[in-house]
Amino acid sequence: MNIRQVLIASAVLSALVAPAAAFAQQNSSVTRAQVKAELAQLRAAGYRGDTEAGYPNELDAAQARVAAKQAQSAAASSYGPGTAGTSAAGGGATPGLKPIYTGQ
Repeated sequence: MNIRQVLIASAVLSALVAPAAAFAQQNSSVTRAQVKAELAQLRAAGYRGDTEAGYPNELDAAQARVAAKQAQSAAASSYGPGTAGTSAAGGGATPGLKPIYTGQ
């Protein structure tokens, strides 16, 4: 085999393998629509994403604002009683009476 045949064989092989590697991951857990919706939420919270100067801090702050807004809206629209309060569970039913199993 000469050099020319090796080069042609490697070019053909790379032409056959390259398209298979170019496909995006098909079984991703996040859809394109979900990513677009999250980006829209971040932009509504003030994230610009146009500069790299404050990248991680600005993104973290915007994510915190989105999370706070979601928690606030979830608390306002949730069902059931409030979680604040006390419970008398475990207290004696009638004060002054001895328990049944006192030992003797």
